[in-house]
Amino acid sequence: MSRRLLTSPPRSVAGGAVYVLLGAFLVQYAATLAVPTFRSIGPSASSAWRFLIGAVVLVVLARPRLRRWSAHQWACATFLGVASALMNQSFYQAINRIHLGSAVAIEYLGPFLVAALGKRSWRHAIFVLIAALGVVCLARPGGGLNAAGVLFACGAGCGWAGYTIASHRLGGATEGFEGLAVAMGIAALCTLPFVGTSLPHVLSAPSLFVRLAIMAVLAVVLGFGAEMQALRRLSPSIVGVLLALDPAVAFLVGLVFLHQHVHMLDLVGMTLVVLAGVGVMRDAQDASAASSL
Repeated sequence: MSRRLLTSPPRSVAGGAVYVLLGAFLVQYAATLAVPTFRSIGPSASSAWRFLIGAVVLVVLARPRLRRWSAHQWACATFLGVASALMNQSFYQAINRIHLGSAVAIEYLGPFLVAALGKRSWRHAIFVLIAALGVVCLARPGGGLNAAGVLFACGAGCGWAGYTIASHRLGGATEGFEGLAVAMGIAALCTLPFVGTSLPHVLSAPSLFVRLAIMAVLAVVLGFGAEMQALRRLSPSIVGVLLALDPAVAFLVGLVFLHQHVHMLDLVGMTLVVLAGVGVMRDAQDASAASSL
């Protein structure tokens, strides 16, 4: 792949929206491929292999010119790499315990609360209450949630909040996918010990390695790559509005590919979280537009 194809694209709202939704689907679908690997090597090792393989592919494609990098670029890449490692390690632990859609709905509260608390107003207070009501619907008795799964989903939410901020900063500081390649390399280093403990099992099961490779390419290379392209085309506030649809995408993917049962209250909870997220992010978008006039 030539460097010309990896340069920053022109801004396009429609194109950015497509990239956000495509990235959401690829990441969630890759998660469905990861679930069966948990029985063999566990969620931590599955996440670590995803980063390692994804980083290798990205480095080969992007060929980052590290000698020209500034301290600011390294700081942005390190921030994104650490945030990504936290987000995915926690997320895989969460979906090993609770349904995919519920995990993503709770995880989304991370970037949602960052946006909601960034501008304190009565409207945002209402949106926070709506989102909280949605989580209550998801966490109802018999809803399939447990304390460990919820805590890991919250940890993934913290990582997602950092990932969103870091992706925007790194996308503006680097060209093409070289920044993402370095960031994923840092994430791979953070999680490398889990690769070592699972290495004998993976090497003895070629089909397992193939599955890990496919989910790495889908999530890290294509999924994260699509999200970074979106952040280059759109402001973070607009991306935030579109990311509010992630719980809906996750529930649909979990239903179709994992055959996870969806209760009416699950749909109500997911809808409330999505509506609250869209409301907060739209407010942020309007405020950003007003301040630029």
